[in-house]
Amino acid sequence: MKKVVFVTAPEAFRDEEYYKPKKILEDGDIEVITASVKTGELMGRFGFKTTSTLLIQDVNPNDFGAIVYIGGRGSSIFFDNLHALKLANDFFKQRKPTASICIAGVILANAGILKGTRATVFIDGKEALIKGGAVYTGNSLEIEGNIITANGPSSAEDFGKAVLKSLE
Repeated sequence: MKKVVFVTAPEAFRDEEYYKPKKILEDGDIEVITASVKTGELMGRFGFKTTSTLLIQDVNPNDFGAIVYIGGRGSSIFFDNLHALKLANDFFKQRKPTASICIAGVILANAGILKGTRATVFIDGKEALIKGGAVYTGNSLEIEGNIITANGPSSAEDFGKAVLKSLE
């Protein structure tokens, strides 16, 4: 069974950006492991709860087929997190799906892996994407090479399907 790691803030992540792609992946026989800056219970913006079983610094890219950065206000803790940025680079260099939804796209931009890549993000992150060298499109979903970006909660299902398809 393939495994995907979801990098999720300990609080104020966007609930549906987590549980919709997770369900799509699990329905496709993909195991989803949640990593964060702490283990234990994580709380979404609207009260959804999940559990982190892995610290972000302990994520080994060799153990996973893809990495997914979950959006929401809380994801800003990863914008300059050295572990989050290194992981984005490691997955990208291994040509594994490297995905972000909503404002979490800023993580990929700050990791330096969006240079010349068509990408999208929640509108608040537009300037960070452009500064990171991305070709910002504003579309709901962008797939270019092994980079998958989506702009927010309304794109969560299509985002989940795109990540699943990238693992085939």
